[in-house]
Amino acid sequence: MFFIMIHYVLVAINTASSEIHSLMHTCTVFSKPVNLTGIHEFTAIGLLDDRMIYYYDSTIQKKIPKQKWMKEILEQEYWDKGTEFEKGEEKRFETLISQRRSSLKGIHVLQWLYGCFAEEDKNGTLQFKRSLDMFNFDGNVIQAGTPSPVTVPYNMKECMDMMKTFLVYSTSELINASITKPPDVFMFATRAKEKTNIVLTCLATGFYPKNITMEIKRNGRVLTADDGLLSTGVRPNDDDTLQRRDHVEILRTDSANYTCRVTNKKFGIDAEKTWDRHLPLNDDAGGAIAVGVVVVGVVLLVLVFVLVVIVFKRNLCFSVGTSQENPSVSSTPTISSENSPLIKLPRAVSSPRGIPNQRTPNPSLRRSMSDPTKKTSKNEKFYSSI
Repeated sequence: MFFIMIHYVLVAINTASSEIHSLMHTCTVFSKPVNLTGIHEFTAIGLLDDRMIYYYDSTIQKKIPKQKWMKEILEQEYWDKGTEFEKGEEKRFETLISQRRSSLKGIHVLQWLYGCFAEEDKNGTLQFKRSLDMFNFDGNVIQAGTPSPVTVPYNMKECMDMMKTFLVYSTSELINASITKPPDVFMFATRAKEKTNIVLTCLATGFYPKNITMEIKRNGRVLTADDGLLSTGVRPNDDDTLQRRDHVEILRTDSANYTCRVTNKKFGIDAEKTWDRHLPLNDDAGGAIAVGVVVVGVVLLVLVFVLVVIVFKRNLCFSVGTSQENPSVSSTPTISSENSPLIKLPRAVSSPRGIPNQRTPNPSLRRSMSDPTKKTSKNEKFYSSI
């Protein structure tokens, strides 16, 4: 619950000013082992603009990088000092929660979040905005804005210096990936509330940085808010790239040519997609088609069943008629091992057209004949923490 609340705080800050950056450090300790996969008694995580950049827990007992650029730019000394610092934090947190352990029942969690925020101007210069120091127990904030009781106050200048360094490398990596692989652009239509309309959407995903230009054009004219154009704005993907959706509602019968173009001149991004005019089914049409398919399927099944019955009767009648007209077969034949009947009928079924059931008088011969009715069987420093 604590981290969910923090997530919305950070989202609100970034929404209010699109050029706000953050460098955060979080610590979490449980009062007793949880015995669940992925949940440890102590965990420490570093976040740059809400993206995990390093990790430590009481099981691996080691601070490790979570971004490729972190591993490349930082010497082993940084990770060794960071590991020792996190071990010290782990002991301090365990001591603090053990002081309450005698009065606690069940599992409890102690958390701490601290770090700094900076604002980036048009020239790319970072200016310190504010710090964050929040202490939490079982989802309730018990201390915020004052030095934490479990560690020494950290240096804001050092936090800002580390943030500047990290942003340079992380941004460069994302920009290089975006240039190497241009964003994917999709254009598609979905149902609208009015059955006579559709919603035409342009989706661009996998790009970085966020300042792209997206244009939906109708016969070459760029649509605006006056035409009903709406946008979700830039949103993050799981791989740290970004996405954006713009959409407009148009008539289903609109025959104009629609295209979507995504550009960023600074980084050479220029991708365009033309709508293929594929229309979504509306509710009425989809229901009518579904009913029609069911009706046709039932009719075909009935026809196949009738056809099978007719063919079966015709073959049976033909076989019986042939046996009656064959002069070599007597109306009261004598069955022997050398002279078996042309038609073998089940013992419990009367013969058609007045032909009596043909039985084998000899028990030994009767045992040797197959029974057609029988079925076959089946089987200490902020430097070290940030």
